Amino acid sequence: MDKHTVTSFDEELDHIDRLIRDMGDLAGSMVDSATRSLINSDPAMAQRVVSEDAIMDARQRELDDAAITLIAKRQPMAQDLRAVVGAIRMAADMERIGDLAKNIAKRVNAVGQSTTPKSLSHSIEAMSQMVLDQVEAVVDRYVSHDAEALVALRADDEKIDVQYTSVFRELLTYMMEDPRNITACTHLLFCAKNLERIGDHVTNVAENAYFVLTGLQLPVNRPKTDETSVSSHHE
Repeated sequence: MDKHTVTSFDEELDHIDRLIRDMGDLAGSMVDSATRSLINSDPAMAQRVVSEDAIMDARQRELDDAAITLIAKRQPMAQDLRAVVGAIRMAADMERIGDLAKNIAKRVNAVGQSTTPKSLSHSIEAMSQMVLDQVEAVVDRYVSHDAEALVALRADDEKIDVQYTSVFRELLTYMMEDPRNITACTHLLFCAKNLERIGDHVTNVAENAYFVLTGLQLPVNRPKTDETSVSSHHE
């Protein structure tokens, strides 16, 4: 491969890497804005999140096109091929995080029309902060090539599952105490579930980033402690 080809190949890889970082930053911003709009009943901010989802989708398409073109044209091997395939997988999870943030934002109007108990807002806020920290951290760890930190970050998803179970129980209590809470709490339940699923997608990103950096797959079985799901030993 001549020097010019190597340089343009590196530039194409850098372009894909930049797109992943951009999607990670946008994912963090969307999760932050969606949860703040929910907690503060801010429909204008929520609408911005819904609009940003189109930008996220466009970035994913751009990354897919760049990655497929690079594979077809350059036929990368080993580490380079891992980086390209890993980027496609990470981009798919970032796009799903954007979708889930948009889903939270779309419920802001419905929740805002009823009074949400303050303690419940705090519980959702605590969960959203944990999820946001995970989204921001996974991109930082990938950019800084810190494979060991990605392993720790993946394990931290368990804390989000525990918090989700706590929020779920709290919501059910409010619904049983006063039927007038049912509508708002149902919307909040979906929002909390979306936050929990964002945590799962962050875990996928961490696993793929680890694979890109090391060439190794992390063990498939990571303990799940979301007690609101039927566990396999009940089946």
